[in-house]
Amino acid sequence: MMIDTAPRLATLGILAAVCGAAVLSVNDVAIKSLSDTYALHQIILTRSIISLLFLLVFMGMAGGYSQLRTSRPRGHLLRVSLVMVSNITYFLGLAALPLADAVAIAFISPLVVTLLSVLVLGETVGPRRWTAVGLGLLGVVVMLRPGAGAFQPAAILVLISAVTYASTNMMTRHMRATESAATLNLYVQIGFILISTAMGLVVGDGHLAGSENPSLAFLFRAWIWPAPQDWPAFLATGLSVAIGGLLVSQAYRMCEAAVIAPFEYAAMPMAILWGVLVFGQWPDATAWLGIALICGAGLYVLWREGATRRRE
Repeated sequence: MMIDTAPRLATLGILAAVCGAAVLSVNDVAIKSLSDTYALHQIILTRSIISLLFLLVFMGMAGGYSQLRTSRPRGHLLRVSLVMVSNITYFLGLAALPLADAVAIAFISPLVVTLLSVLVLGETVGPRRWTAVGLGLLGVVVMLRPGAGAFQPAAILVLISAVTYASTNMMTRHMRATESAATLNLYVQIGFILISTAMGLVVGDGHLAGSENPSLAFLFRAWIWPAPQDWPAFLATGLSVAIGGLLVSQAYRMCEAAVIAPFEYAAMPMAILWGVLVFGQWPDATAWLGIALICGAGLYVLWREGATRRRE
């Protein structure tokens, strides 16, 4: 008798996504807490070295280093490039935005994918999903607060991050047949080490520092030796991105994106919790409205995608 493993696989994938989102929220907190003192590329380099060491130990214990071999070098190059753009733009935006606001705007990703599917792929989208896209974009406008004197250009960086993050997950799904979750994440960390080292050599002396813009200050600040009390935050960002990245990558390898993506929204309550506990930032009424519009619209689009697939 054949046993249907699909429900069990879906359950494992969902658990991996929820746990991965929760673990990755620690990365957001750690980087935001370090963003007032250290340069982004210094944090990324330290984080990536810690993550790489963790992944090498993990690979040695789970299948050996034969996983380092790949037949998809171009696929890895494209995916690593997308991950780097997504991370850099997100963390530059995070330096200037409240944690919950940045995470909420990042969740515009499913709506942007729907929009691009029409503009780029020529796919057909029904009126209900167009309505959801419109409501989600309205949520972003609400959080941008135009005319209120509180407009944050950093939110545009987070929007760019959302688009490239969605593309990254599609690449993960596309490469799942030949690449393990550990392999996918290991090449990402190697890419980050190379780019952040090059960035440090070019601007790490701080000759471009001095901007009053939080994002630019974060990008061009001079490198300094970390204070002892900050090492736990550096360690937290390295371990959380390695463990969380493994969990989320494995989730997208096991299940379709439409199944997994809604459960990444577990990061939203975590962001609100961390924002209150660590930074004393409780979302105001305007932020709550924007969060509700973006998350509600995104979840609806993902639900409709899943329902459409089940009828096919």
